[in-house]
Amino acid sequence: MQPAGTYICAWEQTQFDLLTADIFGFHALQIGLPQLPALAASRMPHQWQTAQQVPEMNAVLRQQVVLVHDFAELPFDSQSIDLIVLPHVLEFAKEPHQILREVDRILIPEGRVIISGLNRASLWGARQMLGKLAHRPFLPEEGEFISAHRLKDWLKLLSMEVSQTRFGCYAMPVDNAQWLENSSLMDKLGQRWWPRLGAVYMIEAIKRVRGMHLIGPALKQKRVRQANAVPVANKIKEHGQN
Repeated sequence: MQPAGTYICAWEQTQFDLLTADIFGFHALQIGLPQLPALAASRMPHQWQTAQQVPEMNAVLRQQVVLVHDFAELPFDSQSIDLIVLPHVLEFAKEPHQILREVDRILIPEGRVIISGLNRASLWGARQMLGKLAHRPFLPEEGEFISAHRLKDWLKLLSMEVSQTRFGCYAMPVDNAQWLENSSLMDKLGQRWWPRLGAVYMIEAIKRVRGMHLIGPALKQKRVRQANAVPVANKIKEHGQN
């Protein structure tokens, strides 16, 4: 991983750990980017990682891996997942709206989704735009930045209520490991003086269902269809034998 990616992932790992640690339920799902264990701090007993290829052994923790062809078609029952995290999935998807609709389908009422993305309104976003014009993109060229405001509008259309938004990574957009490692001052200044101009944002939203009233235990534990889910260790072993 390049220094810029390492810098961003370090901030995101901290935020995912803080956000997921206190979200309770039975079933948690991470869609994409197995290199970032976004559910590492989650205490939910059943965890899944969807991937489009078998990840490396050190890419996941105790999750079961579900291989899928398309993140817009997930092999889970409707209203069966308590928490879904999407680290940098939508900006690399051909149909991000469809992925969000699929997330809405499998998420339980009052379930939570946490999405991370690269911020267009940042120095990193500006460098990426100029880099594309010069055919020298700073970050992966196939990615399409989605603004936090735009993403909130998409979530609102799905009746998902945004509970919090966080911005981070205020260092200059360089791919120099030493510069990025010594960026703590820039990060502190950015958080105080230009908080919405961070290179990365993280949005947490809650699925609201109109007319629903929860009495007593909100939901009973539901059995998640997992016909295509196998322990990652077994899957990697089988993959190596083929």
